[in-house]
Amino acid sequence: MALMLTTSVATSWADDDIKNDEFNPITTGVTSLSITPDARGASMGDQGAATDPDVNSQFWNPSKYAFAYSKAGVSISYTPWLRKLVNDIFLANLSGYWKIGSGDNQAVSASMRYFSLGEINSTDDGGNAMASINPFEVSVDVGYSRKLSEKFSMGVALRYIYSDLGYSSYSGTDQTTGASAFSADISGYFTTYPMIGRNECQWSLGFNLSNIGSKVSYNGGDDPAFLPANMKLGTAFTFPLADYHNLTISAEANKLLVPARPRLTNYENQEEYEQALQDWKDMSSITGIFKSFSDAPGGFKEELREIMFSVGAEYSYNQQFFLRGGFFNENKYKGNRKYFGLGAGFALNVIKLDAAYMIATAQNSPLDQTLRFTLSFDMDGIRNLFNK
Repeated sequence: MALMLTTSVATSWADDDIKNDEFNPITTGVTSLSITPDARGASMGDQGAATDPDVNSQFWNPSKYAFAYSKAGVSISYTPWLRKLVNDIFLANLSGYWKIGSGDNQAVSASMRYFSLGEINSTDDGGNAMASINPFEVSVDVGYSRKLSEKFSMGVALRYIYSDLGYSSYSGTDQTTGASAFSADISGYFTTYPMIGRNECQWSLGFNLSNIGSKVSYNGGDDPAFLPANMKLGTAFTFPLADYHNLTISAEANKLLVPARPRLTNYENQEEYEQALQDWKDMSSITGIFKSFSDAPGGFKEELREIMFSVGAEYSYNQQFFLRGGFFNENKYKGNRKYFGLGAGFALNVIKLDAAYMIATAQNSPLDQTLRFTLSFDMDGIRNLFNK
């Protein structure tokens, strides 16, 4: 029996007033690629395409590293996932970057994420225990970013993905089998410093086209799934409240660049549905990106439902103490994930600790009370300490 994770657990519930024929979330493979890894982005409503560069920009917008203030940094993040349901599912993420060259205009970056689904006991058709398995998903990526002008940078990232979700019946053995995939990100970041009155502010725009690549094939290729290709568009505005006190307001929209899986209810007969399903399975990932803008059964109205929004704010004192909050909204017909994020951060010399807490508004949401922790190190600052 093969275990396949095609969509987030977050889509498994819906409000009572949601009509079954309209509830049509987009399904993908390797959904762990869409989970926010760091505490700062999570506490601001799952966003970071246009916020100030930090060590975890690899997930949000790699091009931001070209504007990073420090020469190098490393961070590790940990998220106990679905803690209201189980206690052994978690996401761990390691990120880092290093600015290269003498002009301080370019950077290389990398990250690795490991998503463990805990221990699962598999059974045969008669309900008899067979074995204990530990499905997981892992991805490793490297990136490069460069300033193209004083205000604009672009970046790319290449990613290898491995998803091992259980046993395969195709081999006739009980050996674990996995599926591999490759993807790339293309991103851009623009920032400027307008004067409002006597105050110098900061306004930024950012975009990231992520997970553009191959499909992932489970069950010997019989169950191909699209990667969670995504388009992020964000903006952020920072203004001083007083000396050492700054406030950032940000907003972001993102959309999965994945075609909707055909449903039997949208076709007149079984034959038409099976043909549409086969066409969907045979569709390339690049074709699927363009198809994702016009394939919703409900037309343009449903296409708009697929856009997710988030807003957030961050208060900082002297870049040493931070308070954050945000809200993430997904249409009730496309997954119904709605939650508030709260968080705080403390920076001391070369070490920074961030924490985030999620409060879901949807009733009985398994994402409620999700915690995240991120520990970051300013490697350039550490080097300077030893050189003194």
